[in-house]
Amino acid sequence: MTKIILSGCNGKMGNVVVNSAKENSNCEIVYGVDAFGENSFDFPTVKSFSEIKEKADVIIDFSNPALLDDLLAYALEYKVSAVICTTGYSPEQVAKINKAGESIAVFYSGNMSLGVNLLIELSKQAAKVLGNDFDIEIIEKHHNLKVDAPSGTALMIADGISSELSEEPQYVYDRHSYRRRRAKNEIGIHAVRGGTIVGEHDVIFAGHDEVVTLTHQAQSKGLFATGAVNAAVFLKDKPAGLYNMSMMLAEKLGTV
Repeated sequence: MTKIILSGCNGKMGNVVVNSAKENSNCEIVYGVDAFGENSFDFPTVKSFSEIKEKADVIIDFSNPALLDDLLAYALEYKVSAVICTTGYSPEQVAKINKAGESIAVFYSGNMSLGVNLLIELSKQAAKVLGNDFDIEIIEKHHNLKVDAPSGTALMIADGISSELSEEPQYVYDRHSYRRRRAKNEIGIHAVRGGTIVGEHDVIFAGHDEVVTLTHQAQSKGLFATGAVNAAVFLKDKPAGLYNMSMMLAEKLGTV
């Protein structure tokens, strides 16, 4: 049984993770951490990791980048693995996450969806074939309450594509700030915020007289919660290191 601490338990994603964990017989949530404190869940909730004085197996984090230091301090002291699903981290914070992976098991992904990770792999394959001759643009769409832009998933896609290109590309987020022709080494990344869109990502390869578009649409938050809970079960008892969705899928498929 995997004992989970859920960071951000009172948020929208936190509530979905609670329900997903109840449906998984291999885990249970033993603590919640949320700045807003108490709730009606059947597990104790505290406002800070510093209030937890016992060890669990894995942290699932759907909270806020500002809470990273508190989370990592607890995880490193008690040697608790962490599934970090929060997005919008600064480069300095990402460096801290990578550093923590030297001491504990860290599953770090900007998106916990199986379909999204397949989209990334397909985009990488397309880049191998089309990248030198096609312009690449990424459009991501999310609900009007999402504060970070571009999405962590859009950056994951861009990074995956970049790994397959012969020349390191420039990420361009805002074209109105300058007037010039599009450079061949650009990847345009565009954010849309509106309504209750759960999450949509389009990867466009635009060539001469033809366009190839890869698309993923999330219909509910449930798929992200299920992915996070599965990642927590996967991470239990893993040695220190950085883990991701591709590694978990490879283990499930028996290819590692």
